[in-house]
Amino acid sequence: MIRNKSEGIGFDFCAFVDFDSSSDVRLYEIGDYVCEPEYSYGPIIRPRGIIHLVTSGRGKLTIDNTTYNVHKDQIFFIPAGVSAYYIADKEDPWAYKWLHIGGSRVIEVLKDAGIDEYNPVFTLCDRGNSTKENFYNIFNDIFANFTREFICISKLYELLDYFSEFSLKDDESSESLQLQYVHTVIKYIHLKYSEQLRVEDISRACGLNRSYLSRLFHDATGSTIQDFLMTYRIKEAANMLRNSDSTVSYIAFAVGYSDIYTFSKAFKKKMGLTPTAYRENAG
Repeated sequence: MIRNKSEGIGFDFCAFVDFDSSSDVRLYEIGDYVCEPEYSYGPIIRPRGIIHLVTSGRGKLTIDNTTYNVHKDQIFFIPAGVSAYYIADKEDPWAYKWLHIGGSRVIEVLKDAGIDEYNPVFTLCDRGNSTKENFYNIFNDIFANFTREFICISKLYELLDYFSEFSLKDDESSESLQLQYVHTVIKYIHLKYSEQLRVEDISRACGLNRSYLSRLFHDATGSTIQDFLMTYRIKEAANMLRNSDSTVSYIAFAVGYSDIYTFSKAFKKKMGLTPTAYRENAG
């Protein structure tokens, strides 16, 4: 289905393509919009990830209470299942193109390049065989051939190749090694948050001194490891409260709390409501 601005607000062109035959790389929708001043969208939670390419102007993106300034020649990524809000600048409103994407390889490559809900903004530049001009050309080729599945999917692989040039795994600089440790912490928490996890366990897994790792993590994220762990646990708990009938005590145990009192106290601190009140309001 192809839509234009006469049929809806928030886009000049939009096409639902639904190319999902591959589990590695998928493309669901494309579109572009030259925004009016202070045009905003959200807060909204999408079932699929979205890459926006800002082709002119500037605006702001807010994810999980963190706001990012975004401008031309940058992309901003909104992962699936994450609440996001974005707004065009009043004086210099942005124009952007977007791709609704999915697939295991897409998410893996973006994360390896340091692009996720905690680092959603990426500045285009030249590196190795990948150039900023290449990136724009790939986007334009997708839009020019949006009815042709295999061309579009091949172009998505070219996008992944661009991002792979920026993989943290391949960069041996001191700064990038430090960022790798930070991403290891994040991945470890995502994997182990349901267990009785301590900062000492995380630092041991990274092979670093606890104080040194804590300082690296705080410098990169502005958060302590312990607070990041709690925030992630509460986020997962809130999702379970909204989408399951599990008891509060079961959910507390499932996200790594050994007693319901400590869980309820932490949940209210982050969400402003007790778990029971949050579930009632969400219902």
